[in-house]
Amino acid sequence: MPLVAGVLGLLAGAVLMAATGNNPFQGYAYLFRGGLMNIERIGNSLATATPLIFTGLSVAFAFKTGLFNIGAAGQMLIGGMCATAVGLTFMWPKPLLLTVMIIAAIIGGAAWGIVPGLLKAKFNVHEVVATIMMNWIAYWTVYYVVPAYFKGTYLETESRRIPYAASLKVSWLTDMFNGSYINLGFFLAIIAVVVIAFILERTTLGYELKAVGYNRHAAEYAGIRANRNIVLSMMIAGALAGLGGAAFYVGYASNIQIGVLPSQGYDGIAVSLLGTNSPWGVFGAAIFFGLLHSGKGFMNAMTKIPPEIADTIIATIIYFSATSILIERNWDKLRKRMGGAK
Repeated sequence: MPLVAGVLGLLAGAVLMAATGNNPFQGYAYLFRGGLMNIERIGNSLATATPLIFTGLSVAFAFKTGLFNIGAAGQMLIGGMCATAVGLTFMWPKPLLLTVMIIAAIIGGAAWGIVPGLLKAKFNVHEVVATIMMNWIAYWTVYYVVPAYFKGTYLETESRRIPYAASLKVSWLTDMFNGSYINLGFFLAIIAVVVIAFILERTTLGYELKAVGYNRHAAEYAGIRANRNIVLSMMIAGALAGLGGAAFYVGYASNIQIGVLPSQGYDGIAVSLLGTNSPWGVFGAAIFFGLLHSGKGFMNAMTKIPPEIADTIIATIIYFSATSILIERNWDKLRKRMGGAK
């Protein structure tokens, strides 16, 4: 189904290109060349995909446990702010400083996830409402904290630039990809995928979390502490999004800006849907979306096809992913008819 959704999304994009008087074959050629034509652009595609891996994992993990975490944007923002604050405050050796920054991002994101988890577990407040509210609390928190304590040299709307010791960029990796934005966050994302896959498929904790997600009342009847698992699930989901904030704000970027909720938090929902809430599926979907985002500027420069076409393709893929159950049912009906005809 994810492959079908991807193909249908690309076909819809081709129709849009043709409707605007452009050659879809040429458009897609430049779109994918923009993300893959050399080692630097490959690195940029991977760097663009890195925050999406984290936010996609965050949403997918919550989905697996029966929760809809729409607060990845706020959790990512707080995680990024915590990492930035540590990086701008302490002058420690790079290995120690990065370790503390990553821990700070995890704690910040988990703290932003625990509140909706507690509200859901104790008062049955729907997590969609709670996480949306937490997004805006994160937005205004950063809006106040950055100008008050970490204001940039020239602009109040952004923090000071982080020093090299506080950046996830490392010279050997940058040189390997000819100056691209790829950073250590990509390797952290791979580790996160492996860990989450192991937790969900190979541990008692993962079994209990999924059991609560499938049927909370049955899980409680079997002796599983549902409330504890709901809170823990949202904490882990928040921690993953917080790591995405570190990968973006101290890896891909060099500072944090106010007045912006990171779009990667909402794109993570699309990544999770296309990846069927599987950790490795999320990884593949994030790489695909990173490629589309990285290549759309090159497509526009070479063909004058609006870069919004690429965003429309992503939106269409999301639509088909969300309706994958209908696609699967229609496919099964078609198969049965063809079998009956024989």
